[in-house]
Amino acid sequence: MDKLSFLEFNFVDVLDIVLVALLLFYLYKLVKGTVAINIFMGIVIIYFMYQVTVTLNMNVLSNILGNFISVGFFALIVVFQEEIRKFLLLLGSTNYTSRENLLRYFNFLNQEEQEILLLDLSLFVSACENMAKEKTGAIIVIERSNSLDFLKNSGDATNIDLSPQILESIFYKNSPLHDGAVILKNNTITATRVVLPVTQNSQLPSNFGLRHRAGLGITEKTDALVVVISEQRGDMTYIKNGQHKTMSSAKALKNALNEDLSF
Repeated sequence: MDKLSFLEFNFVDVLDIVLVALLLFYLYKLVKGTVAINIFMGIVIIYFMYQVTVTLNMNVLSNILGNFISVGFFALIVVFQEEIRKFLLLLGSTNYTSRENLLRYFNFLNQEEQEILLLDLSLFVSACENMAKEKTGAIIVIERSNSLDFLKNSGDATNIDLSPQILESIFYKNSPLHDGAVILKNNTITATRVVLPVTQNSQLPSNFGLRHRAGLGITEKTDALVVVISEQRGDMTYIKNGQHKTMSSAKALKNALNEDLSF
């Protein structure tokens, strides 16, 4: 019977498993779609291999894997520094503990709750397409899980319903609001003239200007999505997780946004 003692579970064991599962879920959610996902999956596999070798008393292999895990912990802090920053920002965001967001995080299978979070893509993409045709430079930040309240003090807080006309007028070159970024949350423009952190990445295309660098910078630190419209070329660049992609059409932009804004 002693050999089967490990099969005995109590409430604390169940709670421990649930909390670990939630932690792994949110870590996976943070690195999903980035190059870090392969590293994350590799770490999970190595850890389970280590647990199996310990259970089977495979002393040599378990010692090797155990030493790798203990030393590799510090290496992981360097490798996942951006993801760790995002995770801590998620936990410390001002709207994380509100009733609405608790339901959102812990009831992520509730489709009715998720629909509230979706941006009106038709209005947004229509505005982006018009600005691209007119070669109107713009940078638009779409807020997701991570609160962007810490950025709004650098600009002007607003509460304006989204419409193509409003968005285009904000970025019109003679408008007093066209400098800086606009922040969208749901279907509301919550801030204008926002100053964003600029990426330190030196491996960028030579035609990338300050708008593109600012868009990359904020997506490296939060889970926000960014659309940058080039004033010189009229290109629409889609940015997430510090990665950028030039959109070939308005339809491609809509599909990319629909995929990333749907849970």
